Amino acid sequence: MIYLRLFWEFFKTGLFSIGGGLATLPFLYEMSNKTGWFTHADIADMIAISESTPGAIGINMSTYAGYITAGVPGGLIATLGLGSPCVIIILIIARLLARFQDNVYVQKALYGLRAASIAMISAACINVVKVSLIHIPAFQASGSLLDLFDLRAIVLAVILYFSMRKIKIHPIAFLAASAVIGIIFRFGGV
Repeated sequence: MIYLRLFWEFFKTGLFSIGGGLATLPFLYEMSNKTGWFTHADIADMIAISESTPGAIGINMSTYAGYITAGVPGGLIATLGLGSPCVIIILIIARLLARFQDNVYVQKALYGLRAASIAMISAACINVVKVSLIHIPAFQASGSLLDLFDLRAIVLAVILYFSMRKIKIHPIAFLAASAVIGIIFRFGGV
């Protein structure tokens, strides 16, 4: 039964996450809240792993989520669930778009969908920031503003952001450096 539910949840996600892989994030947060299959922190891990592995981020995240929920079969089923709507819709659109691409209503619908995808990606970004850089429980426990923010992670994110904009090397170098720094921060006592 878990496999059918995994397929259905990811099928719905694939059907409505317009705007690419990051647009799946609001659906994953909702799925986390509804099913308890994975936590919001797990989603942050999914993003990190999905961004650092080859392939589409949405597909990578569905595979990871399905795997942590129900093993290898769960990963395969979640991936199939997420990808199926895309294949079906693209086949239909490819057939119809040639006839309707200049239609004013189609153009207006695409305009609205672009705005919706930006909103979904922005909401997902805010959730990732909350999970990765802000520690509300630590702040509530201590009352200290310094405990609210993970200053090392914020500094690392800012340095990486500006480095990526200035230094023209492959993004995998930044991912590798971040992984090493993360290991040092977590296990090195820095």
